[in-house]
Amino acid sequence: MTDEPLAVARQATSVVLESVTKDFGTNRVLKDLDLTVEAGEFVSLLGPSGCGKTTALRLIAGLEQVTAGVIRMDQVDVSRVPTNKRDIGMVFQAYSLFPHMTALQNTMFGLQMRKTPRADARRQGMEALDLVGLADLADRYPHAMSGGQQQRIALARALVTSPKVLLLDEPLSALDAQVRLQLRVEVRRIQISLGITTVFVTHDQEEALAISDRVAVMNAGQIEQIGTPEELYLFPATPVVAAFVGMSSLVRAVVRDGVAYAWDIAIPLIGNPPAGDCEIFVRPEHVRIATDGEPGIHATVETSTFLGSMRRTQVVADDGQRLTVQHAAEQHLDVGDSVNLTIVPVPVAVRK
Repeated sequence: MTDEPLAVARQATSVVLESVTKDFGTNRVLKDLDLTVEAGEFVSLLGPSGCGKTTALRLIAGLEQVTAGVIRMDQVDVSRVPTNKRDIGMVFQAYSLFPHMTALQNTMFGLQMRKTPRADARRQGMEALDLVGLADLADRYPHAMSGGQQQRIALARALVTSPKVLLLDEPLSALDAQVRLQLRVEVRRIQISLGITTVFVTHDQEEALAISDRVAVMNAGQIEQIGTPEELYLFPATPVVAAFVGMSSLVRAVVRDGVAYAWDIAIPLIGNPPAGDCEIFVRPEHVRIATDGEPGIHATVETSTFLGSMRRTQVVADDGQRLTVQHAAEQHLDVGDSVNLTIVPVPVAVRK
């Protein structure tokens, strides 16, 4: 370990998975998975439970061995390299702190295992705690700290050895909502300041979209789509991505000449789906109150939820279809109110 500060000592590396397959007995969890994480990039693996995202992370960490395929770090094949030789830091959902050690002792532990001189280990441990905002609690034991503070210690412990790659396995899921919001901002701030290559596993799409350079949406052991948060939200490549990323209403429509028609409203499409009956994914912010003379849908308000800066209102159209409308908070709608709605003609994904 160099004597330079953590922010200077970091050397980012790329991570590449090439045609990676992982079997557990007869169960194939990952199927020819291809993924490239560039040096210094923050990539999230997003998907429902059982999609293979944590397995992919454990393969990168060396905690599991690939059945087939190759894992490379900076173009070096590490598929059979043990975990302690891969130069990674890892933070799990469970904090896994030693209860009989202080925050500083927990943070220093990895350095001591590497036979770092105690004075250097203490200095570097304090640097890591300062990075996560806990230097003033260095002598406190885990049982006297909040969940968010304990997870910060786990993050400091992962960073103190200056790993080239940081792996985060749903590290925020055990925390309450407000602490999660605060800590995810801190994780992103630290990642940017260090320039460390990071792979983050989560099932929370808001979390993934908020802090990632790119997000890989996984389903049934494969990547459905990888792209920036904006790309995934605005241009979902598959119905799975459209359904999982963001909120949508499924609306019956007919595709004719490359355009979807719902309630006689012409709506452009993402891709080139075949003609015929389908369902389209309509975002709440793309449904609005119609002005006089606009083609639209007559509907009745079922529920309306105040969300601070906006409202989300669920309505049922005269034909029985339900839509969620996102609108200004001051535009109050009561249960039972009649409204005329229209759909903003932005490209939508299709489910046949």
